[in-house]
Amino acid sequence: MTQRPAGLPSPEQVIELLESEFARAGYEIENVEISDRGGPPCIRIVADGDRPPNLDAVADLSRLASVLLDEADTGQTPYLLEVSSPGVDRPLTDEKHFRRNRGRRVEVKLDDGVVLTGRLGAAAGGVIELVVRAGGGWSLRRIPLTDIRNAVVQVDFSAPSAGELKLIGGTAETEAEA
Repeated sequence: MTQRPAGLPSPEQVIELLESEFARAGYEIENVEISDRGGPPCIRIVADGDRPPNLDAVADLSRLASVLLDEADTGQTPYLLEVSSPGVDRPLTDEKHFRRNRGRRVEVKLDDGVVLTGRLGAAAGGVIELVVRAGGGWSLRRIPLTDIRNAVVQVDFSAPSAGELKLIGGTAETEAEA
C-alpha cells in the first residue's frame, strides 16, 4: 500500500467533495485511489451509473472533478487526475452491477462449484436472470445473488440471438441502447 502524498485529499475526502456533483450527472463514485509511484501523484476515480459513462461523460466528469479539486485546499502539490469507468474485469458483486450489465455475456461461478456462462437478464429483488444454452435452445435461470461466488463480464462482440433477447425481454434495438 502506498502512502497518500502530502497535501492531497484522502480518498474519503475526494468522494465527499465530488459525490453529489457526480450523482447530479447520473453517476456514482465506485472507487478512489491516490498513489505516488515515482512520478507525480495520481488521483484515480472510477465512476459508474445505470447508463455506463461513455467517453464524453468521462471527459465531462474529469473536467468537473478537476474544477472541484482545484477549488479545494490541495496545497501546491501537482497531481494527475484519471476518471474512468470500472471496465470488464471488475467482479460483479452488487445487484446494481448485474443490472447495469443487462444483455451482456457473463460467467457466473456458484457456491456449489457449477460455472454458468450466459446472457444477463433482469436483476432485482436479490435474484439475477441468466439465459444459458440448454439442449439446442435457450433457458432462463433465476439465481439468487447469495448463491453466486464470483461473476465477471465476458468480452463478447456478438449480438444476442433472437432466442436470448426473447428470454431477457429485450429487442435488438433496446439491447443496442444498453
